Amino acid sequence: MRSDGSALSWRRWVRSAGFAWAGIVHTYRVQANFRIEVWAGMLAVTLTLALRAPLAPILLACALVLSVELLNTALEAALDLASPEWHPLAKVAKDAAAGAVLMASVGALLVGLAVLGPPLLRLLG
Repeated sequence: MRSDGSALSWRRWVRSAGFAWAGIVHTYRVQANFRIEVWAGMLAVTLTLALRAPLAPILLACALVLSVELLNTALEAALDLASPEWHPLAKVAKDAAAGAVLMASVGALLVGLAVLGPPLLRLLG
């Protein structure tokens, strides 16, 4: 329900989803780290399926990393628009957003080790 009490129409939802998809495609095209994270996620999912390990934690960790990277890209674009000249506060915001991506990535790596480590060790050992 929208704030005016009416249901969101299917057409509006599809239009909104199109805008969201455009943001994902743009980020994939311009951000090398996002491309690396997409491919790393696909590798992690493939390995998870091959090892018959639990898929949900891997999917959630990948979704978190990609979502935070999308937010980082959005914040960088907004800051570049608002402050075309270098500004120390813009640097703080960009560094903090990059730190969030790093934290999500480290968390995803730890999830991957916890989920995939035991079956990999059994396979190799």
